[in-house]
Amino acid sequence: MTLASVCLLGVMGWAQGAAQPAEGAAQPSETHLTAENMAAPDEMPDWLLKSVELGLARLAREQQADGSFGAGRYGGNVAVTALAGIAFMADGNLPGRGPYGEHVRKSLEYVLSRQAENGLFVAEASQSPMYGHGFVTLFIAEVYGMTAGGGDTVLARRTHEALVRAVRLIEQSQNSEGGWRYNPVPYDADVSVTICQVMALRSARNAGIEVRKEVIDRAVEYVKRCQNPDGGFRYQAEAGTSLWARSAAGVATLYYAGIYEDDSITRGLRYVRDQSLPGRVPPQRAHYHYGHYYAVQAMYLAGGGSWAEWWPAIRNEMVASQSPDGGWEDRSYGTAYATSMCLIVLQMPKRYLPIFQR
Repeated sequence: MTLASVCLLGVMGWAQGAAQPAEGAAQPSETHLTAENMAAPDEMPDWLLKSVELGLARLAREQQADGSFGAGRYGGNVAVTALAGIAFMADGNLPGRGPYGEHVRKSLEYVLSRQAENGLFVAEASQSPMYGHGFVTLFIAEVYGMTAGGGDTVLARRTHEALVRAVRLIEQSQNSEGGWRYNPVPYDADVSVTICQVMALRSARNAGIEVRKEVIDRAVEYVKRCQNPDGGFRYQAEAGTSLWARSAAGVATLYYAGIYEDDSITRGLRYVRDQSLPGRVPPQRAHYHYGHYYAVQAMYLAGGGSWAEWWPAIRNEMVASQSPDGGWEDRSYGTAYATSMCLIVLQMPKRYLPIFQR
């Protein structure tokens, strides 16, 4: 079986077990052209493929002997390691399969070794472990789903067991508002941590893991309460200002919860476009990679004119900011983080990862 066939099986498996829209949510229109089923002309020109090739090689050199990614105070960070694994998988690599298959396998082995007895993925120095937990759960769920359960191997069984424990921890730590916060306790919530958990749950559901519907329904209610009249999203449900990065995350949350056509999405997309469209709005360095990671997903799932306008703009801006050695820089979180985020964005049109499909 070819690598492409394996990835296609993963997408088919997702389609059969996809999360259902929350009650009352509009179903996607049959005539709505999304980026998944309608590729834009010249989405991945040769110069972009070269940029991605250089980026993947640069990211591979960042991996430590124990399989982790990250340096300095983010050394051994489980979130950065998971994002790096996802970046390689966006190129079609799977554990032990493909040019970077060993990098994916080592990343997987590392994050699995960092799971505590309660199911939480965490590194020693983490101050907000639910971020890392969400990204790692997403990563291992994508691995499990794209390998059709992973086969009858010790690593596959470990991945399945870890995924089930991780999902249960997310469900148990949802707070009374319907969201999640930095720590795995149901006391507080914010939009940023919530999107990490919703994406993880969606990917796990795609892979065949049971996820309670009421958990997703409550998350939708929480995120909608965080939307301001201007269409943007505030950090928490209490009064606050809209910012583009968290607003992109808010729109993405609704999509991954199974809502595809809703006034909240329409207003949110408009806000993100007006505040951060590359080429028309100067790059906002604060949370730049985080914001565009979610913004490109939102525009991809919106499809149509949103994707047609956004994709070439962010593609051109990110490639222009690439370092000669193939990487990208982030002053706050480091090269491995920035390079992983940019590679995930720039490989969206490859359409390998099931989580990015409706």
